[in-house]
Amino acid sequence: MSDVLTDIRDGVMTITFNRPAKKNALTAAMYGATADALAAAATDPVIRVVILTGAGGAFTAGNDLNDFLSNPPRGDETPVARFLRGISTFEKPLIAAVAGVAVGVGTTMLLHCDLVYAAPSARLQLPFVNLALVPEAASSLLLPRLVGHQKAAELFLFGEAFDAETAQSLGLVNAVVAEDHLLPHAQARAALLAKKAPTAVKLAKQLMRPAAADVAAQMAAEGVHFGNQLTSAEAREAMTAFFEKRAPNFG
Repeated sequence: MSDVLTDIRDGVMTITFNRPAKKNALTAAMYGATADALAAAATDPVIRVVILTGAGGAFTAGNDLNDFLSNPPRGDETPVARFLRGISTFEKPLIAAVAGVAVGVGTTMLLHCDLVYAAPSARLQLPFVNLALVPEAASSLLLPRLVGHQKAAELFLFGEAFDAETAQSLGLVNAVVAEDHLLPHAQARAALLAKKAPTAVKLAKQLMRPAAADVAAQMAAEGVHFGNQLTSAEAREAMTAFFEKRAPNFG
């Protein structure tokens, strides 16, 4: 079975990360499949709304580090780059239904969603600095705008996990919904949007979002630093320590 599933019903495409044994950690192939699904949804007039969710009680544990280190993202046409461009430029409503872990890109992608619903089990985390990396997906622009500089600094620099209620208080999550009602709730909200005037919905979203050029420029700047850090001695030590389950030594 595919690691990324798509389902289309009544004008709503649901994209499901489907690698539960690895808490839906994202591989290059999964990024590519999700980017393809978003591209198809963007041009299909039948699809009015897209939902992102994860199978098996997890949203996504972020990048699969083994796969990520074997396939480092370099260039504008890598699966990761296509995915980030796809979510950041998607013109139709994008909804996330989040349960369990949402690590790294599992949290930063939520900044590109228009509506986010989370189960009480949701645990969000931005551990980039802990891995000797930098934020991505224009999150270094979008998160401070949403929560303020000081709170964004706390989330990025310490990289500590936070729960669904905290995410709601910060404005990252619209509502906390019982896990067995999470996806049905997201689907019900998507169904309502799918019945509205599609051009008006897209224009309203466009007017609310930051300028696309600003987001693209921030992603490009992040990408340079991310790529440099990925090959740094700091990152080698951080990731070696992660796999060896010990504290890193940056002395």
